[in-house]
Amino acid sequence: MTEPEQLGFRALADPTRRSILRLLASQDMTIAEVAENFDMTRAAVKKHLTILDEGNLISVETDGRSRINRLNPIGLKGVFDWFSYFDAFWDSRLDTLKSEIEKDTQ
Repeated sequence: MTEPEQLGFRALADPTRRSILRLLASQDMTIAEVAENFDMTRAAVKKHLTILDEGNLISVETDGRSRINRLNPIGLKGVFDWFSYFDAFWDSRLDTLKSEIEKDTQ
């Protein structure tokens, strides 16, 4: 696993960060707007956003004094691809199991 993938999984390991990603999936938000959805300080939310940014799961754009956070679908692709490997692995295994069960029932 590459370092960017590791940082992406680190970012996804925390339920608060996963919740933040869900929020950003619906709209871009400032730190203050994200913080309104959680019972924690803006500083704590900023730390979560920093980890999401390091994992390349969000992008941050400065607009005047505001920092706009948005979901980065390209960054999520590495995580998705990693899971896709196991999805294909289990599909293959389950197809083999199904074939064996069908042989036994004939």
